[in-house]
Amino acid sequence: MATFPVVNMEKLNGEERGETMNLINDACENWGFFEIVNHGISTELLDTVEKMTKGHYKKCMEDRFKDMVVSKGLEAVQNQIDDLDWESTFYIRHLPESNISEIPDLEDEYRKVMREFAKELEKLAENILDIFCENLGLEKGYLKKAFYGAKGPTFGTKVSNYPPCPKPDLIKGLRAHTDAGGVILLFQDDKVSGLQLLKDNKWIDVPPMHHSIVINLGDQLEVITNGRYKSVMHRVIAQPDGTRMSIASFYNPGSDAVIYPAPQLVNKEEEKSNIYPKFVFEDYMKLYTAVKFQAKEPRFEAMKTVEDRVNSGPIATA
Repeated sequence: MATFPVVNMEKLNGEERGETMNLINDACENWGFFEIVNHGISTELLDTVEKMTKGHYKKCMEDRFKDMVVSKGLEAVQNQIDDLDWESTFYIRHLPESNISEIPDLEDEYRKVMREFAKELEKLAENILDIFCENLGLEKGYLKKAFYGAKGPTFGTKVSNYPPCPKPDLIKGLRAHTDAGGVILLFQDDKVSGLQLLKDNKWIDVPPMHHSIVINLGDQLEVITNGRYKSVMHRVIAQPDGTRMSIASFYNPGSDAVIYPAPQLVNKEEEKSNIYPKFVFEDYMKLYTAVKFQAKEPRFEAMKTVEDRVNSGPIATA
C-alpha cells in the first residue's frame, strides 16, 4: 500500500526542492492530504497552543460535553447514530474580522496565543497556495487572488476535542465529508489517533506526528484546479480511550469571491463539457451546510443551475 505523504518543508530550500515539489503535487492529485514537518511554526508555540487548548477543554467544556451525553442518552445507545458527532467544539473567526474577543470562557493568555498561532497559519496557508501555483503552472499569487472577495479571504479555526467514547462502533467522532473551502491546516493530537481519509475505497489513517501540520484540500481548490487536485472524504473515528485534540484552520475564499476553473487549466474539450461550475462562494456554503455529509458531485451539479447569474473577470495577480 502507498505510504501517506509526509513533506519536509526545509527541503524546498535545497537540492531536493524538485523532488519535494513533486511529492506535494502527487499528494494533491492522488491523496487530497499530506503532512508537513519543519514548516516554520515554532515548536514552543505549538506546545503552548496544545497545552492551553487541552486545559481549556478540561476547565470549560468537558463537563458540558458529559451533560450533553447524559441528556441524549448516548452512553446506552444500541443502534448506529447518524445525526450527530462525538465532538466538543468551538469556532474562532480570524478574517475578515476577528471574533476572538467575543468568545466566552477564554483566558486572555489563550486568546493572545491563538491570535499569534492564527497569524503563523495564515502565512503558512498563503505559502502553501503559492507552492500549488508553481506546481500547477499558475502565476504566483493566483490562488490567493482567486480567494479574494471584497474583504479578502475568510479564515477561521475549529477547535475540537474528541473525548473517550463508550460506543465507538455506533457513533462517529465526525461523520465522513469533504471540506467545502480552500486549504485546511490541521494541528492534531500526536498521541490519540482517529482521523481517516478515503483512498481507493479504503479508509486510511492519517498518522499522528509530533509538531506536524496536516494539509488537506477543500472543494474550492478542486474547482479552481479543474479537478487536477481533489478534495477527498475524511472522517474521525471515536476512540474508547484518550481525548483527541484537533485544531483545524480553514483558509477559504471570501464570501463574495467568484469561484471557477483557472482558464489555464481548462482545455478546449473540457470547456465544452463544463465539468465544474462558476459560482459565488457564499452560495456554495449555503448549499453545503444542508448537505455536508453527502457526496460533493451533486453539489457541483446543483451550482451549475445558478451559473448564468455569476459574473467574473480575469484574476489579476500583479
